[in-house]
Amino acid sequence: MHSKLLDEINENGYVILEDFLAPEEIDILYKAGRTLCMDAPQINRKIFSSVNSENSQSKDTYFLNSGDRVSYFFEEGAVGENGELLVDPIVSLNKVGHALHVEHPDFKKITFSNRIREICWQLGFNKPAVCQSMYIYKNPGIGGEIISHQDSWYLYTEPNSAIGFWIALEDATLQNGCLQFIKGSHKSGVHRRYIRNPDRESKELVIYDRAAPIYPQSTFTPVPVTKGTCIIIDGNVVHKSEPNRSNKSRHAYTFHVIETENNVKYAEDNWLQPPADKPFPILFERK
Repeated sequence: MHSKLLDEINENGYVILEDFLAPEEIDILYKAGRTLCMDAPQINRKIFSSVNSENSQSKDTYFLNSGDRVSYFFEEGAVGENGELLVDPIVSLNKVGHALHVEHPDFKKITFSNRIREICWQLGFNKPAVCQSMYIYKNPGIGGEIISHQDSWYLYTEPNSAIGFWIALEDATLQNGCLQFIKGSHKSGVHRRYIRNPDRESKELVIYDRAAPIYPQSTFTPVPVTKGTCIIIDGNVVHKSEPNRSNKSRHAYTFHVIETENNVKYAEDNWLQPPADKPFPILFERK
């Protein structure tokens, strides 16, 4: 299998596709994301943070069981000590996930579009499946940092096959927390994993299997993009985003695809597991 797309992602670990969505498609997804803000729970709000390990996602079945439903996760700075909302609901969410691609028609339409299938075909997939999706808000002032990571920490397959599609629904700038990559870092294997805790007695339901690697800031390349751009991300490339220090949000829709043909195994200890009656939906099967 040879394609320009495959050559570029093999070289750098990511590919930038400008004008991937038409303006009307951007508007539809952006409006859907705003509507999700108003649908979020009014009580028992769950916080998501990639920095603060004390937050609920590692200890709460709400996060662990979010793979086949639409679940809402708030910014750390949006919720008070007693669970009260400290900001306007429209800027309170960190993300919504992890099954928008099957449970929401607007996101499903883009995720299972022919252009996504064509990219997966060019990347050499034989039987790709969408394993998770997220709407990410990165709201002004409180949009939190996403730590340096590889997507394969969370969606490990043997051999590695995870590919991310990250679609900007607003301009992503240095000021509001655009993605930053270490070019070529996907060639060094998987550096750690985020897994279901084998210790059934522990309050920590999911854990990292080893300490976080240290990646020097000087090795990262910021990738500011305009809205409608899609960044295709190799599961092993190291990337991050800084906190949003601006007065403009940075909405994005992202989802991940894995190979599911017989010689590729999705790890049974990955935090995200499909229910037995809801396998990951297949994009196509190469004949």
